[in-house]
Amino acid sequence: MNEPFSKESESALINVLDRLTTTLESFLPDDKKQTPPALPDALAYRWQYSQGMFVKGSLVPVTSPQLIEFADLKNIDRQSERLFENTSQFVHGYPANNVLMTGARGTGKSSLVRACLAAFHDKGLRLIEVEKEHLNDLPDILNLIRNNQHKYLIFCDDLSFEEGENSYKGLKTVLDGSIVGSLPNVLVYATSNRKHLITERMIDNLETRKGDQGEIHPGDGLEEKISLSDRFGLHLNFYGFTQDQYLEAVNHWLMSFGFHLSDDEQIRLEAIQWATQRGTRSGRTAWQFARDYAGRKMMNQTKTSS
Repeated sequence: MNEPFSKESESALINVLDRLTTTLESFLPDDKKQTPPALPDALAYRWQYSQGMFVKGSLVPVTSPQLIEFADLKNIDRQSERLFENTSQFVHGYPANNVLMTGARGTGKSSLVRACLAAFHDKGLRLIEVEKEHLNDLPDILNLIRNNQHKYLIFCDDLSFEEGENSYKGLKTVLDGSIVGSLPNVLVYATSNRKHLITERMIDNLETRKGDQGEIHPGDGLEEKISLSDRFGLHLNFYGFTQDQYLEAVNHWLMSFGFHLSDDEQIRLEAIQWATQRGTRSGRTAWQFARDYAGRKMMNQTKTSS
């Protein structure tokens, strides 16, 4: 008696059949091919993967994208300047690079991408967020926006791959600009806590070999890991905040709620304790503390006045 398909086997079969359909369609005359549907007007989209047989995914509009201004991002001035310049080149039709942002969590990597959308959406910039599990769908996404007048940032947040995952191969295809590859109206912006994106193992070092002139060559496994990050033209590194930098960010967000760090020494102590309990000092931690503090104070003021 045959065993039923597992969910993993069924998903793999559907994916193979979808790819086969796409390949066969490429041999059709142009007048027989399906024309990609027009995208609904929006500033940002999320790629929604379809589990249906022979049904591709779709770009779903994000009705209220969370935008942020460059001026609100503290202690990452150099990174902000470089990303602003690169994005400006892109939207104005000049050469620009795909970007990989790596480093400490909560330091503003993904916020910078949202700041780009806020700064350049009036110049035709649009954002498409794709989860890493669906990166092999990138050729399908490019087909949907190939002839669109807008400029698109394909955004992959918190990008990393464990041993055995292969969805990064779809990303490599787009970054390489292969025969189905990159488009002049598309850039890839990705964030990661890992420099080389793919898990590195001790065994990779055992593959290292020595050349005829004594030079060291990484093994094939390590080369594969390094080559993915190398395909991004611009690398931006982010670091954890010092205490002074963290308190500067806290004060910035407190002021947006009508408070100030110098109003009360107790605020400063609470902010430091907040970061200590979370084991990190970052812009995200500062924002979270400011929201908590301002919310509590505003509620207490309302109770007092009523």
